[in-house]
Amino acid sequence: MSDVLGSSTALLVAAGVIVAMIVLVVVLILRNRRNTFATPLERATFATLHTVALAAPSLREGLSRNSASFALPYLRQLLDTCALAMTDNRGNTLAWDGESDQHEPDVRQLADQVISTGRQQVLSHTAITCDRPDCVVRGIVVVPLETEGAIVGTLAALTTSTAGPVLLRATAEVARYVSSQLELAELDESRARLNRAEVRALRAQISPHFVYNALTTIASFIRTDPVRARELLIEFADFTRYSFRTAGEYTTLQDELNNIERYVRLEKARFGNRLNIKLQIAPEVLSVVLPFLALQPLVENAVRHGLASKPNGGTITITAENAGAECVIIVEDDGIGMDPARLTDDLDDAHQSGAHVGLGNVDDRMRSTFGDDFGLIVDTAPGAGMKITLRVPKFRAGIRA
Repeated sequence: MSDVLGSSTALLVAAGVIVAMIVLVVVLILRNRRNTFATPLERATFATLHTVALAAPSLREGLSRNSASFALPYLRQLLDTCALAMTDNRGNTLAWDGESDQHEPDVRQLADQVISTGRQQVLSHTAITCDRPDCVVRGIVVVPLETEGAIVGTLAALTTSTAGPVLLRATAEVARYVSSQLELAELDESRARLNRAEVRALRAQISPHFVYNALTTIASFIRTDPVRARELLIEFADFTRYSFRTAGEYTTLQDELNNIERYVRLEKARFGNRLNIKLQIAPEVLSVVLPFLALQPLVENAVRHGLASKPNGGTITITAENAGAECVIIVEDDGIGMDPARLTDDLDDAHQSGAHVGLGNVDDRMRSTFGDDFGLIVDTAPGAGMKITLRVPKFRAGIRA
């Protein structure tokens, strides 16, 4: 798991550096030339960077008919060829941009060779046959598209001149760019699958003991206070409906807090006045987006490990503050606390043992979503309660509820 996230983070950082360099080049050109491009080289550089940026979003969605159809016109501008095509890893044509589609059989035949050999293939003008007297194609170059060493498709360039070294190199470089975007798309999907698996693991940790305790508590009210039992049963249904929903990896702070309030009402039925909760939430951060079930496990941890063993119970305080570009969320209890060294060991083993109700799970998902700087910060000591701090960016590309 850590290797996957490490590779994903490294590639995403590399992509960010490339984008930053592109932006820097454009800014410097604009600054030095006062929004004009004095030389053909500067104009060509800007046009190339702009075209690359336009092609990127569709490619980051993965290789498909839609993404190929959207990206090919921009890629053809880069190569300045009469036609450009893209196939999948079986040689099937995904999209074609430009004229001369009568040569699609030639492209598919070359694509099959590329897929089987792993090397680019070239068809010169002497080997090209065409029944159309007005055909302008004089060369076809097909190169592989690869992610993590596996061929996932091909890129074919059809040119009106002989396929020389310049076109061969240019086509290979464009294919390398496409491959890098497709690899990032696969890593994005891998991260999404990992996050979904983490949520499933978290639900498996939370559900058994809480479901048992909640239903036992509700059952105890059925004869003595049936109205209260009915209210708690509705709370339990709403809580489980939210916690086990299948839509989306992310949620808003507002929705997460609503679910926490349901959880606390169910637990208060069991603990009575021994359990109290205080909310200090800045209204402007209620729409902040964070990983699904990022806060409820922290509150459950405070109940189970902080307050349940304390004779007189205690109070859980949830604070959410506006901090510029970030929202700072604090979940604090005045329970029994614990040895920080023991907490570290438990967090390392939290996924297997269920120790501390998924704190390690939440920490992993926060780091995976926002970066290593956004993990949980835990302050605790024996007899001093526990304070858990989360920093959540108010905006992050691709993160929405």
